[in-house]
Amino acid sequence: MNREASPNTPSLYFKLAPWFHPLTAPEDYAEEAEFYRNAIISASDTSPETLLELGSGGGNNASHLKAHFQLTLVDLSPKMLKISQQLNPECEHIQGDMREIRLDRLFDAVFIHDAIMYMSSEADLQRAIQTAYVHCRPGGVTLLAPDHVQETFRPSTGHGGHDGKEGGIRYLDWKWDPDPEDSTYISDMVYLIKDKQGNLKIEHDRHLLGLFPRLTWLKLLTNAGFQPQVIPFEHSQIEPGTCDVFIGRKIPG
Repeated sequence: MNREASPNTPSLYFKLAPWFHPLTAPEDYAEEAEFYRNAIISASDTSPETLLELGSGGGNNASHLKAHFQLTLVDLSPKMLKISQQLNPECEHIQGDMREIRLDRLFDAVFIHDAIMYMSSEADLQRAIQTAYVHCRPGGVTLLAPDHVQETFRPSTGHGGHDGKEGGIRYLDWKWDPDPEDSTYISDMVYLIKDKQGNLKIEHDRHLLGLFPRLTWLKLLTNAGFQPQVIPFEHSQIEPGTCDVFIGRKIPG
């Protein structure tokens, strides 16, 4: 696959990709990645060794998971793959679209982190889940980690950022839902980027993200052929009961 950015593609993953790690640092993902690792192991019929991550981005989760699994990382953006390769040179990196890519290989586990949120229609979400299914070995598992489901979504704002070798970046993230009757919400992100000389520029991205009820996630996992399960996401900085993780077991036979 060799898709490039479209006019609606967030610049964070293309033009601003070099600022991704100062924006969201890999070390901030240690607790989260450990939760995913334990969930995958608990759901698997045998100890998993190989893991395919679809929508792997800058490789932040991979930087922690690679100590436990042999990783293959797939992302749509070549610029995101480049910064992930710098962070995770020992991992295999492949450019591709999670809705379409076919590697003709099976993995013990498939993992899709918050990149699954860019599946803004039920049809696209089903395609991504089907990709996970065809790459998951019988007896293996797929783990999906959306930021929100319809039942728990609330408008919110967040902020963060870090300094790096080339300067610093700070962001404001405003999440809101202009039409509660459809399957999407919007994340408006404003980035303040300061170079080493102190020059400041401001960028804005609008992310159109999918928002589906739990029953839709479970239905689509079932449609793909998985045995589905939903579990609560547990993290010291996340209010209990506000985030779900979906697991699909691929039944042998």
